[in-house]
Amino acid sequence: QVQVVESGGGLVQAGGSLRLSCTASGLHFADYSMGWFRQAPGKEREGVSCISASGATIHYADSVKGRFTISRDNAENTLYLQMNSLKPEDTAMYSCAAGRYPVCSNLYPVNEYNYWGQGTQVTVSM
Repeated sequence: QVQVVESGGGLVQAGGSLRLSCTASGLHFADYSMGWFRQAPGKEREGVSCISASGATIHYADSVKGRFTISRDNAENTLYLQMNSLKPEDTAMYSCAAGRYPVCSNLYPVNEYNYWGQGTQVTVSM
């Protein structure tokens, strides 16, 4: 059984940082791309960043470029999202997902991700 679990969310002031983690079990982590998504109240889910299975290819949404860094540790089956210079508009539920393929698209098609975590809340105050 595949399990995807996020952690690291919380409340932070604008300009602050948080590091999200996502562990995936029950699958061969190193074979699949991984992605971070977020959804704010009343808004559609959006792709934040994704990373290929090897880590060689990374995509970021324009809204987070230069502030967020995605990485993965295939030996530990863990995905990370380092979030710096946080803004109130970054407030959302952040979820990670395991991709169906070794590579990921910068269009973040939801149907290319087949295992999702429950999410971790990130709240950025002014």
